[in-house]
Amino acid sequence: MSISHCTSFHSSSFSFSRSTPKEPFNAEPPRSALVSSYVTPVHLFYKRNHGPIPIVDHIENYSVAVTGLIDNPKMLFIKDIRSLPKYNVTATLQCAGNRRTAMSKVRNVRGVGWDVSAIGNAVWGGAKLADVLELLGIPKLTGFTTLGGRHVEFVSVDRCKEENGGPYKASIPLSQATNPDADVLLAYEMNGEILNRDHGFPLRVVVPGVIGARSVKWLDSINLLAEECQGFFMQKDYKMFPPSVNWDNINWSSRRPQMDFPVQSAICSLEDVQMVRPGKVSIKGYAVSGGGRGIERVDISMDGGKSWVEASRTQKPGRDYISEHNSSDKWAWVLFEATFDVSQSTEVIAKAVDSAANVQPENVESVWNLRGVLNTSWHRVLLRLGHSNL
Repeated sequence: MSISHCTSFHSSSFSFSRSTPKEPFNAEPPRSALVSSYVTPVHLFYKRNHGPIPIVDHIENYSVAVTGLIDNPKMLFIKDIRSLPKYNVTATLQCAGNRRTAMSKVRNVRGVGWDVSAIGNAVWGGAKLADVLELLGIPKLTGFTTLGGRHVEFVSVDRCKEENGGPYKASIPLSQATNPDADVLLAYEMNGEILNRDHGFPLRVVVPGVIGARSVKWLDSINLLAEECQGFFMQKDYKMFPPSVNWDNINWSSRRPQMDFPVQSAICSLEDVQMVRPGKVSIKGYAVSGGGRGIERVDISMDGGKSWVEASRTQKPGRDYISEHNSSDKWAWVLFEATFDVSQSTEVIAKAVDSAANVQPENVESVWNLRGVLNTSWHRVLLRLGHSNL
């Protein structure tokens, strides 16, 4: 296997908004593109990187080492993984920093300045991690190995400065990795096509219902550990702190690594300030919750939160969405829509409620944190009567 790194990125007919002209490459599509289809086309899927995008050559020699607290460490080649049953899992991945820009308007935060589009929904194809581990002698629904392994660490080919030039890495509990119903994949396909380089070719991890930072791309090795991964992005990033914590008093060890993402929604058919003509206006967007929880409802207010109307929710075209029903994709977002008559300038708000009755918080101030992660506050846009966007 030959590996090199490149700072260039795939071009397409679509224009991404990117964070910086330098590496690493981070980009999101315009919000309006996200509601064009339930499954996000590959070229519209957000890109999040912590270092130069690696190029893995000589795919026939590509392998993943499985080591650590396991009786039978082994080197798995791509053909070994492809020989296992293939599953297609529709799952939404979301960067923990999605909607960070709105949080930064309250107080400064550190991180990529994402709008509302650091999120996407794809059909991931590959082998279940539970099957891979069973192949190595770890039974399904296992919480620990005979040698005391309780966590599964994923190590990337990707190199990043936060690890002092070492590899990006993250972990999940072994109980989750060995649970077939958790649908954790070693994925080699995205939307029915071979993974492209931006999204982890030749093999990546997909951990549904969990922040995107745990779905490691360009997989190099899997380690069975007694404790969770000690990498930078598990221990000194992607943790949720209260508004009172600042860079002078932060204690990273006082918080657990963030895993499931909270209930989230965003309006995508309108910009933050949108000029519209009097008449009917369609409010469209997405709503999603972590941990496999469904979306019970999406409420829309056209008067700044004084009154609410329930929006329609859909996943697959032509099929009714029922939260947590076996006909629905439990790891995927729903798209919502509601139409209103607009006769005056007003504030439009969206908030979602998941199947556990979790509700988005009203104000961004209440969830502000110094890293700007998990901004799940009510999403607000301003409608102004006119003829063009400001």
